[in-house]
Amino acid sequence: MSAIARFEHPYLAGHGFVCFAHRGGAAEAPENSRRAFERAQALGYRFIEIDVQATADGTLIVFHDDTLDATTDGEGAISALPLSEVRQARIHGTEPILTLEEALAAFPEMRFNIDIKTDHALAPTLALMRRMSCFDRVCLASFSDDRLRAVRHQLGPEVCSSAGPRDVTKLKFGSWGVPLLRAAAHCAQVPIAEFGITIVTRRFVRYCNRRGVAVHVWTVNDEAEMRRLIRLGVNGLMTDRPTLLKKVAMEEGVWVD
Repeated sequence: MSAIARFEHPYLAGHGFVCFAHRGGAAEAPENSRRAFERAQALGYRFIEIDVQATADGTLIVFHDDTLDATTDGEGAISALPLSEVRQARIHGTEPILTLEEALAAFPEMRFNIDIKTDHALAPTLALMRRMSCFDRVCLASFSDDRLRAVRHQLGPEVCSSAGPRDVTKLKFGSWGVPLLRAAAHCAQVPIAEFGITIVTRRFVRYCNRRGVAVHVWTVNDEAEMRRLIRLGVNGLMTDRPTLLKKVAMEEGVWVD
């Protein structure tokens, strides 16, 4: 296995290989819940991947879907409901929904990878980042290039940001030897493959790392695939099975206490 790359942003610096509990470890506890975060923390995780949505009154909650229907006992579009109504819903019928501010305050030693799910959640996210001044322990991500452009424009180099589709394309073409403009991201958080194209190759990882970009792969729940990717040299994995990833990372010599 190749040596672990080093990165300058405080979010990544000094942590070596990064194990992320995806949505707190969704296969082992209710996703994006306090119980999931506490479990990941007890396992020794320092990084959690989460999603944020904004309520009708502009409060950020830790939640993936646009509606409450699929994963809670409530109903309705989150962007159309006030926080007071969203608070009544329970994840898997048991777990209260956290606000992002509550999660950041309750887990001050944890680093959060925050996926901004909608345009409606963008402005509240920027405002909360400024108010809490937590740039050393958050990375902002999105599948929207426009949202990420706004993040970087509004918050500047202090904030760690992940690559959107445009930057991933730049990095992939760059790894093939096609010169494109430099990607603005600190991290390339990518699936193994997309649209029939394998994104994560040794060449891609080396190309990104030489440019100071960490490669984190989602969402990896298979043990053999975890081992293959670690040996390929990726800088981190996101998983719904944090117990398994910890076991594999320890056996592969990349777990960091």
